[in-house]
Amino acid sequence: MDVMSAKTFASGWLESWNAHDIERVLSHYTDDFEMSSPIIVQLLGEPSGTLRGKEAVGAYWRKALQVVPDLRFELISVLIGVRSVTLYYKGAQDRLSAEVFDFNALGQIMKATAHYAI
Repeated sequence: MDVMSAKTFASGWLESWNAHDIERVLSHYTDDFEMSSPIIVQLLGEPSGTLRGKEAVGAYWRKALQVVPDLRFELISVLIGVRSVTLYYKGAQDRLSAEVFDFNALGQIMKATAHYAI
Protein backbone atom coordinates (compact mmCIF):
# COMPACT_ATOMS: atom_id res chain seq x y z
CA MET A 1 0.00 0.00 0.00
CA ASP A 2 1.36 3.41 -0.90
CA VAL A 3 0.28 6.85 0.29
CA MET A 4 -1.41 7.88 -2.96
CA SER A 5 -3.41 4.62 -3.20
CA ALA A 6 -4.52 4.97 0.42
CA LYS A 7 -5.65 8.58 -0.09
CA THR A 8 -7.43 7.74 -3.34
CA PHE A 9 -9.24 4.84 -1.68
CA ALA A 10 -10.25 6.95 1.32
CA SER A 11 -11.62 9.72 -0.87
CA GLY A 12 -13.60 7.36 -3.10
CA TRP A 13 -14.94 5.31 -0.21
CA LEU A 14 -16.15 8.39 1.68
CA GLU A 15 -17.69 9.97 -1.43
CA SER A 16 -19.55 6.72 -2.16
CA TRP A 17 -20.88 6.47 1.36
CA ASN A 18 -21.86 10.13 1.58
CA ALA A 19 -23.76 9.73 -1.71
CA HIS A 20 -25.44 6.63 -0.21
CA ASP A 21 -24.39 4.76 -3.35
CA ILE A 22 -24.10 1.20 -2.00
CA GLU A 23 -23.20 -0.28 -5.40
CA ARG A 24 -20.29 2.14 -5.67
CA VAL A 25 -19.21 1.34 -2.11
CA LEU A 26 -19.35 -2.38 -2.88
CA SER A 27 -17.16 -1.90 -5.97
CA HIS A 28 -14.15 -1.60 -3.63
CA TYR A 29 -14.63 -5.16 -2.30
CA THR A 30 -14.10 -8.73 -3.51
CA ASP A 31 -17.28 -10.75 -4.10
CA ASP A 32 -16.65 -12.90 -1.02
CA PHE A 33 -15.27 -10.28 1.37
CA GLU A 34 -15.84 -10.46 5.10
CA MET A 35 -17.27 -7.56 7.13
CA SER A 36 -17.22 -7.47 10.94
CA SER A 37 -18.93 -4.81 13.04
CA PRO A 38 -20.69 -4.53 16.38
CA ILE A 39 -23.52 -2.82 14.47
CA ILE A 40 -24.15 -6.11 12.63
CA VAL A 41 -24.93 -7.63 16.02
CA GLN A 42 -27.24 -4.74 16.98
CA LEU A 43 -29.02 -4.24 13.66
CA LEU A 44 -29.28 -7.82 12.40
CA GLY A 45 -28.98 -9.85 15.58
CA GLU A 46 -26.08 -11.81 14.04
CA PRO A 47 -24.15 -12.92 17.15
CA SER A 48 -20.83 -13.35 15.32
CA GLY A 49 -20.94 -9.73 14.13
CA THR A 50 -19.62 -10.94 10.77
CA LEU A 51 -21.15 -11.18 7.31
CA ARG A 52 -19.64 -12.59 4.13
CA GLY A 53 -20.19 -11.57 0.53
CA LYS A 54 -21.48 -8.54 -1.31
CA GLU A 55 -25.11 -9.67 -1.22
CA ALA A 56 -25.25 -10.07 2.58
CA VAL A 57 -23.23 -6.97 3.38
CA GLY A 58 -25.04 -4.87 0.78
CA ALA A 59 -28.39 -5.81 2.36
CA TYR A 60 -27.02 -4.88 5.80
CA TRP A 61 -25.77 -1.51 4.57
CA ARG A 62 -29.09 -0.75 2.86
CA LYS A 63 -30.90 -1.51 6.10
CA ALA A 64 -28.48 0.71 8.01
CA LEU A 65 -29.24 3.60 5.63
CA GLN A 66 -32.96 3.10 6.27
CA VAL A 67 -32.32 3.39 10.02
CA VAL A 68 -29.97 6.39 9.61
CA PRO A 69 -31.11 8.06 6.36
CA ASP A 70 -28.92 11.14 6.89
CA LEU A 71 -25.73 9.13 7.49
CA ARG A 72 -22.61 11.07 6.60
CA PHE A 73 -18.95 10.33 7.27
CA GLU A 74 -16.29 12.94 7.98
CA LEU A 75 -12.69 11.80 7.56
CA ILE A 76 -10.30 12.54 10.40
CA SER A 77 -7.25 10.55 9.33
CA VAL A 78 -5.96 7.84 6.99
CA LEU A 79 -3.57 5.30 8.52
CA ILE A 80 -1.53 3.13 6.17
CA GLY A 81 -0.28 -0.42 6.66
CA VAL A 82 1.46 -2.96 4.43
CA ARG A 83 -1.68 -4.23 2.65
CA SER A 84 -4.20 -2.39 4.78
CA VAL A 85 -5.67 1.02 5.41
CA THR A 86 -7.46 2.27 8.49
CA LEU A 87 -9.90 5.15 8.13
CA TYR A 88 -10.56 7.15 11.27
CA TYR A 89 -13.74 9.16 10.85
CA LYS A 90 -16.85 10.62 12.42
CA GLY A 91 -20.01 8.72 11.61
CA ALA A 92 -23.61 8.85 12.77
CA GLN A 93 -24.20 11.40 15.52
CA ASP A 94 -20.49 12.37 15.31
CA ARG A 95 -19.52 9.00 16.79
CA LEU A 96 -15.82 8.30 16.34
CA SER A 97 -15.19 5.28 14.16
CA ALA A 98 -12.21 3.41 12.76
CA GLU A 99 -12.45 0.87 10.00
CA VAL A 100 -9.61 -1.42 9.00
CA PHE A 101 -9.51 -2.60 5.38
CA ASP A 102 -7.33 -5.52 4.29
CA PHE A 103 -6.56 -5.52 0.55
CA ASN A 104 -5.62 -8.33 -1.81
CA ALA A 105 -2.86 -8.04 -4.43
CA LEU A 106 -5.37 -6.57 -6.93
CA GLY A 107 -6.24 -3.68 -4.61
CA GLN A 108 -9.66 -4.98 -3.60
CA ILE A 109 -10.84 -5.24 -0.02
CA MET A 110 -11.11 -8.82 1.20
CA LYS A 111 -11.81 -8.04 4.85
CA ALA A 112 -13.11 -5.01 6.73
CA THR A 113 -13.46 -4.57 10.48
CA ALA A 114 -15.31 -1.62 12.01
CA HIS A 115 -14.67 -0.18 15.46
CA TYR A 116 -16.68 2.46 17.30
CA ALA A 117 -15.94 4.74 20.24
CA ILE A 118 -17.72 3.83 23.44
